[in-house]
Amino acid sequence: MGRSLDLRHVISPAVRDLLDLANSGNFDRVTEQVRHLRGCTGPINLTGHTTTRTPAGEVVRSYSTADEPTGRLLTTCGNRRSSRCPACSRLYAADTYHLIKAGLSGGKNVAETVRDHPRAFLTFTAPSFGPVHNHRTTQTGTPRRCRCGTTHPDDAPELGTPLNPRTYDYTGAVLWNAHASQLWALFTTYFRRILAKQLGLKMWQLNESLRLSFAKVAEYQQRGLVHFHAVIRFDGSDGHTTPPPAWATYEALEKAATATVETTSLTVSSDTVGDHEIRWGEKFDCRPIKAFGEGRYTDQSVAGYVAKYATKSAEGTGTVDRTLICRTCQGRGTVGGRIKDICPDCDGTQQAEPLRDLPVHRHVRQMIRTAWALGGLTEFADLKLRKWAHMLGFRGHFSTKSRAYSTTLGALRDVRRAWRTAQAEAHRLDTGHDETTLVTEASWAYLATGYRPGERLLANQTRHEINQAREARARAKTEGEVWQ
Repeated sequence: MGRSLDLRHVISPAVRDLLDLANSGNFDRVTEQVRHLRGCTGPINLTGHTTTRTPAGEVVRSYSTADEPTGRLLTTCGNRRSSRCPACSRLYAADTYHLIKAGLSGGKNVAETVRDHPRAFLTFTAPSFGPVHNHRTTQTGTPRRCRCGTTHPDDAPELGTPLNPRTYDYTGAVLWNAHASQLWALFTTYFRRILAKQLGLKMWQLNESLRLSFAKVAEYQQRGLVHFHAVIRFDGSDGHTTPPPAWATYEALEKAATATVETTSLTVSSDTVGDHEIRWGEKFDCRPIKAFGEGRYTDQSVAGYVAKYATKSAEGTGTVDRTLICRTCQGRGTVGGRIKDICPDCDGTQQAEPLRDLPVHRHVRQMIRTAWALGGLTEFADLKLRKWAHMLGFRGHFSTKSRAYSTTLGALRDVRRAWRTAQAEAHRLDTGHDETTLVTEASWAYLATGYRPGERLLANQTRHEINQAREARARAKTEGEVWQ
């Protein structure tokens, strides 16, 4: 440790903390930790240690956060939301891209012959719950007037909002979001049955000769309703390593998918708000996925499209990216044991912040209010609508896949972790011991989330350098294409 400095004359707390870190005696290690996070906005702070021993108990190497200048280890937050952490969401998007593309063109332990299998890119939308403002164009791209009589620009704030909020079915919209994942699950089940029926096969015959693989991602429309983009692939009886039967064509896939969308539905019964039928919207699209370079829907373009939306959430519709349930009382409105007291933070409202004060459009606010009101009904308790009110009722996973589609996000992370470990081993001195016989003991504990003020300045600088490098590569690529 270096000698302490009197920094009381420095006005900025961040600069004062940065100077304190610079005087810690190992500022290079502080900088190394921050740069290793590559711009993560909310790193996890850990304390602990790890020790590697021989079978005889001899210590080969050890690490402890007590030896760090700040007494802790920083690791990335891993948040997939671009609104929360752009750096980690980019990594998540990259992993999703490779996951989807591997299922379309091979790689990552998937046979390259899947490129020759029937594959389709499908878009499922929500039904209408009332007319909304929209941006319509002709086939030539000429803007057309909305039903309100105005031609809206692309960034008009009223796009997706109801023409008549009083008659808009907000209850139906929230319940549709809440059951969208269940509707998708029904689609995957009924699709197999309808496909077998159309082909004149029994279910056991279909299952013995054909395997179906799915991957899907959810995206919010401007009106606050989710819709799904999905990839479906036909494989042979042994999965991606075998071709599907000759009768398993794209035409059969499209016909069965269209029929399944038209017939799949579920009914939500309620004595309070009445029965609601949950079904897909009329706008359904199914396109064949071609090999690389053949048309609009290629392996690469579809993988990029899916990965793009895997990191987005409801914030794109103008809502907030945080739960609205009071954390102090966990949404109960009271605190204490036997004797309950009104929660001091929410004053019994169960809300982390008043819904009327949310900085959102009134359409989004009404969606949130409706979700909150429905969440208070006993018959909808299992939907946990208050917990997911900020997501406008949707509580499903944004990206999912069937087990046999391709690799997993966990496997991709394991490969990346193994590569980093190999890099570290390459720079580690030879201990003279057989690495396969060594035993590692570790103990870690969560400390906090976020940076110190001075570290935040270093993170901002790292983020700036990464963005500059990315822009430079993009310019170089553009200039190269122009010269070609």
